[in-house]
Amino acid sequence: MVEGNDSSTTEFILIGFTDHPELKVLLFVVFLVIYLVTMVGNLGLVALIYMERRLHTPMYIFLGNLALMDSCCSSAITPKMLQNFFSTDRTISLSECMAQFYFLCLAETADCFLLAAMAYDRYVAICSPLQYHTKMSKKLCILMTTAIYIVGNLHSIVHVGLLFRLTFCGSNQINHFFCDILPLYELSCVDPYINDLIRLLLAGLIQIITITVLVTSYFYILFTIFTMKSTGGRSKALSTCSSHFLSVSMFYGSLLFVYIQPHSDSEGDKDKAGAVFYTLIIPLLNPFIYSLRNKEVINVIKAIMNNKRVLTF
Repeated sequence: MVEGNDSSTTEFILIGFTDHPELKVLLFVVFLVIYLVTMVGNLGLVALIYMERRLHTPMYIFLGNLALMDSCCSSAITPKMLQNFFSTDRTISLSECMAQFYFLCLAETADCFLLAAMAYDRYVAICSPLQYHTKMSKKLCILMTTAIYIVGNLHSIVHVGLLFRLTFCGSNQINHFFCDILPLYELSCVDPYINDLIRLLLAGLIQIITITVLVTSYFYILFTIFTMKSTGGRSKALSTCSSHFLSVSMFYGSLLFVYIQPHSDSEGDKDKAGAVFYTLIIPLLNPFIYSLRNKEVINVIKAIMNNKRVLTF
């Protein structure tokens, strides 16, 4: 353990979940399976969208980037977590810690805006179908995606830069399974009030912008759907939005649960539970939510499988 009152801490120890050997084996197997399925599902979805020209539309471009960010989020955390289950040395350097949080912050910020962009895309498709290709051109889609990555990187840079202004001395044990921002505040010898204030302001601003887009889009979507005369058209419109709405509900629910609240030193276990959900479970579920509930993706997969069978014979 690296401790001291006069020198800054240059590495930390990740406490993780448990020290019970029997639980370690079980958790290792569970999280390893989750990680492998997450990577196969998300990267497979990215590859499918990239290779299939029928999916080169704004909706699937946003979805492909969402899957890419989910892979980034899971990969930033899970390998180190799995290593620490059976490692006697659970240390992580300050630079590795900052890099881990940087990529996590980038992925979560990008996810917020990508989900909002997908909601706007569905709004245009359902409420203004005749103007869809004009309002949601590929050029606009690329510009929106680029802007999302720029904002995500800037958000991460601000928080990492502010973390470097803190001095970490005394205990270097992080009561978490990865380098999250709130547990790092607890180890700071400098009052993190400014950091926490900016965290709440930026997180609140991002949530206000994205949730406003989401709520407004879905208000007009639902209004349009329920004023449709055709039952078939109403059912089709609802089916195209149901998977996105489910993903949004899970993501924002867990994120608001952890981050949009005043900082407290006594909520480590609650933060861990929320963090497991938005860093591991949601990236696992998203590719299945968007593929199994999406007829177009299922049809593309069936077509690819049928082509492989024909080539085999």
